[in-house]
Parts: sequence; structure tokens; C-alpha cells
Amino acid sequence: MEFLFIAVISYLIGSFCASIPLSKTFCGSDVRGFGSGNAGATNVARVFGMRAGLVTLLLDMAKTLLSMSIGNALGGELGMALAGTFCVIGHCFPLYFGFKGGKGVSVGAALALACGWQVFLGVIAVFLCVAVLSRKVSLGSVTASLCLPAAAAAFSCSPELITMAGFAALLVVFMHRSNIKRLISGKEPDFKPGKSV
Repeated sequence: MEFLFIAVISYLIGSFCASIPLSKTFCGSDVRGFGSGNAGATNVARVFGMRAGLVTLLLDMAKTLLSMSIGNALGGELGMALAGTFCVIGHCFPLYFGFKGGKGVSVGAALALACGWQVFLGVIAVFLCVAVLSRKVSLGSVTASLCLPAAAAAFSCSPELITMAGFAALLVVFMHRSNIKRLISGKEPDFKPGKSV
């Protein structure tokens, strides 16, 4: 029952996509109606500016760490991994917002942090290098997500956390499938932040 509770509560917490109420309340529009139509921090930054994107990123990371803290308290590392898994599912397919959420990148960053600061720094370094050199956040996100389980294994995380990281990586890649098609065809646009709102 503890693990069932962890899964349900983590999905419900993950379903709170910060960008949607923030964009409606402070920017006057649902971010999903602009840019890529996505509720993630990248699209928020693209539409409403870097400050709004950073706030979204931090709030989405906070909800993930909250979920994993609950999971750890109730079920140890297995509960923690289960919480992270269902939080990223909730973020991508939120119950409260018609199952149309983000692409899992901000949650993935929090999962990396929960795996250890070394894992987090490694994944962030990969993201920044690829995103800056290519000027495409989507490519940085996909590359960093694929590095997450490898980094978790390299720094001797538990099998539960490595499995969680692997699932999250696959989900992030799946959520970026349209970006990957555009990257292959050379039609993926460079990232340009919007004017701060």
C-alpha cells in the first residue's frame, strides 16, 4: 500500500505543471497556445522570457524533489525511484491539464540531482555544451537525458535509481520525437528567448 500511495501522490504532484497557472496568471495567456505548444520551461523561456523560464524550471524541480522525498521517507530508495518515475509521468501527462504537459527535462534535472551532485553536474555540463554549441535546446535536452542513466551508473547509484533514470531518459526522448525529426531534417529552429514578461 505504501508503494501504491507513493505512485499516486507522485503522479498527482507531477501533474502540477507550474508553467500553466503561472503563464495564465502573470502573463495573461496559456503558454501551450504559443511556440511549440509545450508546457515546459524551454517553451516558457521562448515565449515569455528567461526569467519566466527559470522560475518554471525551479518550481518543476522542486515538485520532483518533494515527490522523491516523500517516496524516500515511506519506501526508501525503491520508494524514491518510484516517486521520481511517476512524477515525470505526471509532468508529461498531467491529470489537471488534459494530459498535455512538459517534455520531462526539468523533472529529469531534478532526478539527476536526487541521484547525486556529481550526476547532476555531469548531466548539466553535457546539456550546456551541446545546447550552446548547437544553439538547439532540444538537442541538448535529448543528449543530456541519454547521459543520465550512464552517469547514475558511473557514480554507483542504486539499481532502483539507475532504472528510474533509464525510464526518464526514454520518456524524454519519446516526448522530443517531433524535435528529433526536425533535427534530422535540419528544420529545428535555434533557441531564442522571448521578451521578459
